[in-house]
Amino acid sequence: MSRHPEVKWAQRVDKVFLTVLLPDAKDAKVKLEPDGTFSFSASAGAENHQYELKLDLFDKVNVEESKINVGVRSIFCIVEKAEPEWWPKLLRGDGKTPHYVKVDWDKWVDEDDDTAGSGPGDMDLGGMDFSKFGGMGGDDMGGMGDFDDSDEDPDLSKAEDEAAEEQDDVKAGVDTSEEKKEATTSA
Repeated sequence: MSRHPEVKWAQRVDKVFLTVLLPDAKDAKVKLEPDGTFSFSASAGAENHQYELKLDLFDKVNVEESKINVGVRSIFCIVEKAEPEWWPKLLRGDGKTPHYVKVDWDKWVDEDDDTAGSGPGDMDLGGMDFSKFGGMGGDDMGGMGDFDDSDEDPDLSKAEDEAAEEQDDVKAGVDTSEEKKEATTSA
């Protein structure tokens, strides 16, 4: 009897990222059909358990442009969509998504935030060797693009926040004067 490996997925408008989590996989075989059928088989573990997987992806794919990297801990696939469009789900059909297929939140991007042509440099891919991907290297940002590199003084920001709170109190009719505060504490 074969087992199902855990699969994580994420998408962009033009591609789907599939990661088959199976450490020390031996004889890994991945087959992708133009109609969107994704098949995987391998053995793993001390007892060489057989793992198999067949997923009917939501739509057609471009097999020639898709890439696969068999690593020590996982098998990572970049599946190029035949038509660049956002899929409402990973698998076709009305059935429930199998329990072993999960969203990869580390790679997920919302449809509104998706920009066509984003490459592997836009996300953390766990230090994978992209030399096998045929020149798919990304920029060298290392995820640093999200940090604010301003020279703003954090103490100044705190003082500005306190001043804004005081203005809100004044608008609400709260007396912020020191005399009022002292009068209420000594009474």
